[in-house]
Amino acid sequence: MNMDSKQIIVNINNVSKSYTRGSQNILVLDSINFEIEKGEFLALMGPSGSGKSTLLNLIAGIDTVDSGSISISGVDIATLSESDLARWRSAHVGLIFQFYNLIPVLTAFENVELPLLLTALSRSERKEHVNTALAVVGLADRMEHYPSQLSGGQQQRVAIARAIVTDPTILVADEPTGDLDKVSAQEILDLISRLNAEFGKTIIMVTHDPRAAEAAHLIRHLDKGELNNVSA
Repeated sequence: MNMDSKQIIVNINNVSKSYTRGSQNILVLDSINFEIEKGEFLALMGPSGSGKSTLLNLIAGIDTVDSGSISISGVDIATLSESDLARWRSAHVGLIFQFYNLIPVLTAFENVELPLLLTALSRSERKEHVNTALAVVGLADRMEHYPSQLSGGQQQRVAIARAIVTDPTILVADEPTGDLDKVSAQEILDLISRLNAEFGKTIIMVTHDPRAAEAAHLIRHLDKGELNNVSA
């Protein structure tokens, strides 16, 4: 097998999505087509309301398409039942949000361990996975701290550790630096870039910040439900 051959990991085919607001039907995504290669770091940009977060949620299996298909590693997630989709998502998608979504009463260790409680791993195996994930994000010495004892940047690092602890197929990040100061934001971007470069993670990041988008290999622009240009 040629190790240089490109492997398509995400295939989005003719995807459309609309929402009903009152008596109005609002088209958010209109016949979107594109592919993402394994190991790619893609930034999705666009004005507010352009559909970029909707597209990210569809890829992550959080929302479902109206028409078209989304295949990830050969699995058409649009055909999965709600329960199968939830199982698929927990195994294959790492989610990073703007506002961390950590559980305040759980330590950093316990927050990162949460996705593993749905697996068949033993307690000692879970501990090993959590320790590794926290070490990767530079928080091995903060595992017994609660979110309130951590800075915003550190909380986002815990959230990233939680996202990678299951070794997911793809990482999806929705404005991951949106709630951080400039220094912390750059540290998080550096960490996400490292996950891509050193660990080969396929990353799809929504951002409105051109500086954040510069960390990606490719930038795609959404506007009025349509995917426009590609830039490197």
